[in-house]
Amino acid sequence: MKYIVILLICIAPCLVSAQKGVLDTKEFKHYVDEFNQNDHELYRQKFPNSEAWAFMEANIPFFECPDKQLEKTYYFRWWTYRKHIRETPDGYVITEFLPNVPWAGKHNTISCPAGHHFYEGRWLHNASYLSDYAQFWFKKGGSPRSYSFWAADAITRFCEVHGDFSVGLNLLPDLISNYKAWENEKLDSTGLYWQKDDRDGMEVSVSGAMSEGKLGYRATINSYQYGDAKAIAYLAGLKNDRITENAFKQKAAAIRMNVTEKLWDEKAQFFKVIPRGKPELTQSDARELHGFTPWYFNMPDKKYAGAWQQLKDTTGFSAPYGLTSVERRHPDFRISYEGHECQWNGPSWPFATSITLTALANLLNNYQQQYLTGSDYLKALRTYSRAHQRKKADGTKIPWIDENLNPFTGDWISRTRLKSWDNGSWSAGKGGEERGKDYNHSTFCDLIISGLVGIRPQQGNILVVNPLVPQNEWDYFCLDRVKYHNRMLTVIYDRSGKKYGRGKGFRVFVDGVEKFASDNIEKAEIRL
Repeated sequence: MKYIVILLICIAPCLVSAQKGVLDTKEFKHYVDEFNQNDHELYRQKFPNSEAWAFMEANIPFFECPDKQLEKTYYFRWWTYRKHIRETPDGYVITEFLPNVPWAGKHNTISCPAGHHFYEGRWLHNASYLSDYAQFWFKKGGSPRSYSFWAADAITRFCEVHGDFSVGLNLLPDLISNYKAWENEKLDSTGLYWQKDDRDGMEVSVSGAMSEGKLGYRATINSYQYGDAKAIAYLAGLKNDRITENAFKQKAAAIRMNVTEKLWDEKAQFFKVIPRGKPELTQSDARELHGFTPWYFNMPDKKYAGAWQQLKDTTGFSAPYGLTSVERRHPDFRISYEGHECQWNGPSWPFATSITLTALANLLNNYQQQYLTGSDYLKALRTYSRAHQRKKADGTKIPWIDENLNPFTGDWISRTRLKSWDNGSWSAGKGGEERGKDYNHSTFCDLIISGLVGIRPQQGNILVVNPLVPQNEWDYFCLDRVKYHNRMLTVIYDRSGKKYGRGKGFRVFVDGVEKFASDNIEKAEIRL
């Protein structure tokens, strides 16, 4: 029988650091030892490989499950994220590339993946890295509009996990100014925002080729602005600024109306790009993976959920090593090893995969629909996990994350191209040796924490846990030492009760105290 437990939790925050977890963290150190052993550490920032385990043991939630490939990828992605924390005179920043690249801004920062940096890094116990990073973008010389960037939403989601909105409230005037600058630069009389495909980080896209200048009214930038409007309205509400709150709620409603009325293709059942500069607002004939972006912000009504049928269609976006960036049936679908090294006309991109799986978790949590289930989420996540590898010359495979992936072979396309770009070697103008190694342009750990295990951060002192793990899939799983609202969480499923010795079934602990128990994996809601 399903049930929900709502309890008041009155445990002093000082107990958090002293609370012992369920998992023995040292049981997972072998992953870091393996990663270090296989690594050619070309570029070092704040935390070199020699400090990787100490950093992770002090900062990350620990995860265990029967799928050891998935488990390994989880630790690998924390291991790579740690590499990108850079200490600067302006505080900590998070980088996309480890080597300095010519197209980056101050301290080698790039705004394109910054939203992902906040969604992933919000689960680190030490909040100072992202607090500094948020300040950097608006007060220390960052360039937040060089690329599309859902800044207000991402910073608010970071604050949500820690239960402290001081960073977002302090930056609220800057977030409003940034939003208005986007309006001045990219919003026109259509009521839609437009963007150049490569300023979305999506060069050589199929829809971009349909417009002179590669400009389009895209679901990406419009969804980001919707998410930011909602976040700014929430922050303004916390300050009791009802005028600003209502103004940005109205902006969000206007975007939602224009996106659903103009970018939705009823026949194709998908959100599409409208190339800019055409005599009429004529949609692209291509479904592109970024058409799922509106669900990242819970924008569409449930009647649009039919779009998700394309996710597991092999003539749509499904492929053996990942989701393709454009539907496979389209005549301009390409997997090319010529021309620009980063193309969004077919290859699989972790950036877009992250957005899509976050959006899918929202669909499964917040919508009534019959198209996809938690099993589909887990399957897509496993495919994404399996892509995190590279075959060496001797045939051995090592964990790897890079730029764009061949969805049929698992080859990292840009790496294959770049390693012989300049007279058989790496090109300094393209970023130098192993430019894309440990590429920080996506999420993975957040997809485990907030998606698969289902810790759903809330605006308010509420803990919601709603796992997407299918009921009979695993005999056990545990997510331990999750810092949320200055409490420490543990989520366990133990079919026999013998694995963790905490009893049979599904359980949620807060600061070591059991607050929810059920025989089955199901939604738990706990008031803090």
